[in-house]
Amino acid sequence: MKSVNKHSQPKRLLLKSFTFLLFFAMSFSVQAQDAVDTERQAEGRKLFKSLCSSCHKLDKKFVGPALGNVLERREADWLISWIKDNNALRASGDADAIAIFEEYNGSPMSSFPMLSDKNIEDILYYTTVGDPKKAAAAASGAQATVAVEKEASPWLIYILIAVIVVGVLIVASLLKIISELKGAPKTPGIASNLKDIWIGFKKNAFLHVLLVIFLALTSAYVGFGLLSGVGVDKGYMPIQEIAFSHKIHSGDNKIDCQYCHSSAKHSKTSGIPSANVCMNCHKNISEVSEDTKMDYNGAVYGKNELDKEIAKLYDAAGWDPENLEYTGETKPIKWVRVHNLPDFAYFNHSQHVTVGGQKCQTCHGPVETMDEVYQFSPLTMGWCIDCHKETKVDVNGNEYYTKIHEELSKKYGVETVTVAQLGGKECGKCHY
Repeated sequence: MKSVNKHSQPKRLLLKSFTFLLFFAMSFSVQAQDAVDTERQAEGRKLFKSLCSSCHKLDKKFVGPALGNVLERREADWLISWIKDNNALRASGDADAIAIFEEYNGSPMSSFPMLSDKNIEDILYYTTVGDPKKAAAAASGAQATVAVEKEASPWLIYILIAVIVVGVLIVASLLKIISELKGAPKTPGIASNLKDIWIGFKKNAFLHVLLVIFLALTSAYVGFGLLSGVGVDKGYMPIQEIAFSHKIHSGDNKIDCQYCHSSAKHSKTSGIPSANVCMNCHKNISEVSEDTKMDYNGAVYGKNELDKEIAKLYDAAGWDPENLEYTGETKPIKWVRVHNLPDFAYFNHSQHVTVGGQKCQTCHGPVETMDEVYQFSPLTMGWCIDCHKETKVDVNGNEYYTKIHEELSKKYGVETVTVAQLGGKECGKCHY
């Protein structure tokens, strides 16, 4: 008859527990990584569709080259530099940048200085893995939707951490049991140790002071973080009185931004076009084509709905579509402002558009793809300063700035100075 080893059972239990916890942790780790990858894919797809799809496709040449698996042909750092400012890359003498420019008959690509390195890396990740449906077919276990996985990503990480902590406690407890079965003296459990620590803490005034200081600093940090977000309305998209689609007007019909916002070239403000500016076209356009669609306030507007929106414009402008004449009875269109800087911040559109040569998309994002305009950029001071640090000064045709540029380039030891080096970080430039 075989003797039973009284110590073998806890050992087997320990081994099984450890194996289970290891497998469980690895499973959650894989799921968490899958969720993070899916989030990158979704963000990259959104940016690609809004910024790149008008000129590029993944699988074939369009206005520009096909971008599928572009990382196999170009280095990531080079692509980041090219996307942010391909003009500067060509000016630096980069042979590849010049070759691409010449291959496409000198047609310049839009620069995207407002994109961060992470934004561009997400776009490049999307060009590698493709659309979600295709990626789901290639990846095992990717059955949930992008929205669900995006929301679940941080929770999977939290659960993984909790599992590891619980696993460590279980293993420690099992090791303690094994040690006691082997004859080691019994020691107080975790609960007893924690109780002793708590009693000691209550009696130590110095630890009380440290706790108060820690809580005060933590509260200040959290409070400052919350207060710094007040007034940052990135993503703000109000409902307008008339459903106006920038995608239809600026995107599909290629109407230049400055046709409607003409004062952006000459004044501080970009201006809101009057109904008469709209009527320059809509005197002859009283209805849209059958296939015109617009996503508005969670609904899809077709021909019937959009024709009614044109009727609202006629009512505001006092236009009689039957007799083709103005009645003189006008009404103001109550547009809701989307971008609104605080009164203590000075911003001049003409300085950026005319002098700086910036495109509207630098601050306002891909407006030509938006049915409903929303605040694309945070418009915070830090965001503006970052742009000034990265934007190179173009001094062509300006002798005054050429002289200053030469002196500053010697001072900073660079070939091309940035707006920040030219004074773009001085408080008085934006606050007065």
